[in-house]
Amino acid sequence: MQIANIKDLNLPSKKEEEFLKIDFASLFDFDFKAHKVLSFDLDLNSVNDTEDYESKLFSIANSFDNNKKVLTIKENLQEPLVIVNNLKVDSTVFTNNLLIEIKSGIKASIIEVFVSNSKDASLFANRTIKLEKDASLEYAKIQDINLSNSLVFCCKSVQDDKSNLEISNFELADGFVVNSFENKINSVEVNYELNGLNKLRNSANCSTLVKTTHNNQSSRSNINYKNSLLDSSRAVVKIKSIVTQKGLYSKAFQNCNSILLSDDAVIFAQPFLEIFIDELEASHGTTTGTLNKDQLLYLQSRGISKEQSYEILLEAFENSIKDNIKDEKIKQFIEEYKKENYV
Repeated sequence: MQIANIKDLNLPSKKEEEFLKIDFASLFDFDFKAHKVLSFDLDLNSVNDTEDYESKLFSIANSFDNNKKVLTIKENLQEPLVIVNNLKVDSTVFTNNLLIEIKSGIKASIIEVFVSNSKDASLFANRTIKLEKDASLEYAKIQDINLSNSLVFCCKSVQDDKSNLEISNFELADGFVVNSFENKINSVEVNYELNGLNKLRNSANCSTLVKTTHNNQSSRSNINYKNSLLDSSRAVVKIKSIVTQKGLYSKAFQNCNSILLSDDAVIFAQPFLEIFIDELEASHGTTTGTLNKDQLLYLQSRGISKEQSYEILLEAFENSIKDNIKDEKIKQFIEEYKKENYV
């Protein structure tokens, strides 16, 4: 079974502007032995997925299974809810689809982990996050799949007035990964934050596509990505923020910083602002470089070895994303995370 042969499925192509620099051929042409719906370790109801998505990537999971599970949170959570997605079967394409609803005035934290101990498996995971008025959610995603595996993760956010959504995305493994985040902000005084760390090694290949549209007053979006790339790893980060004529007094910020730790590592970073009004605050920027040689020499002059100096500076760069997490229990989970606990 090849995804490229699925009838009437309009697959993305690297020739399209949105997917430029992303080569799906090895994933779409691979001959999988079977399809399975990856279940959740929660007793959840199902609904038919009638969402309207801008990115083609959402349609892939829905072409296999158009049902999505519904996780509704009606009470404040004292501890983060942990969801584990584990790929255990070789040569299988998995799908799962989850709607997360946070009711009005509720505060919650969710951690979702994607791991594998299989070969040549792929997961297409669709997530819809809906926040009612005054709701707040911290959502952290950890990706830690094997080299021969793939993950296509698509997340659509829908926020009501004065809601707060903070997403932290950690890419830690060697597989082929594509992330799509979209948020069309149609309510007032919405806060949307997306912080990501691509810590890639070996031949890891990770692409992240972010599109945020400000369609109402006094909303704020802040997209911040760090890339730490070693060996022949490769990252694509494309961030697009649109502020329409209805988005008065909005704030739209983008930032992408990359450190290349080898000659073969590759980064393609593209921040993009599309603005139709003057009454707003907006900024975007991207930097690419290596670890600061002067800082390395300074640490070594204080008696710290070259290897330790290297690790100190790299850890400081990567930890800036962890430091943005407000829930201390999520931060502790990230710091103590070990893959072997979940496979």
